[in-house]
Amino acid sequence: MQKKIPQRQCMGCRERKAKRELIRVVRSPEGTVSLDFSGKKNGRGAYICPDPECLKKAIRSKSLERSLETPIPQEVYERLEREMEGPHE
Repeated sequence: MQKKIPQRQCMGCRERKAKRELIRVVRSPEGTVSLDFSGKKNGRGAYICPDPECLKKAIRSKSLERSLETPIPQEVYERLEREMEGPHE
């Protein structure tokens, strides 16, 4: 029997994709917002495609902020943009 692949929804394009293909943005229990490439950090997570267009849509609609229930610092958006331009860590 084939193992089930976890699916998550991108906050930009709203498409469901495999969890591994997406970048996780996480709000920790302390309230700090950061990027999580391991997918294992504690806290509330939201996912976004590694596509600059999806990031622009998510910023415009504030969908990441709504999903994480907190304002997102500009540094997090800037780091997401850098990660989308270059290869992952």
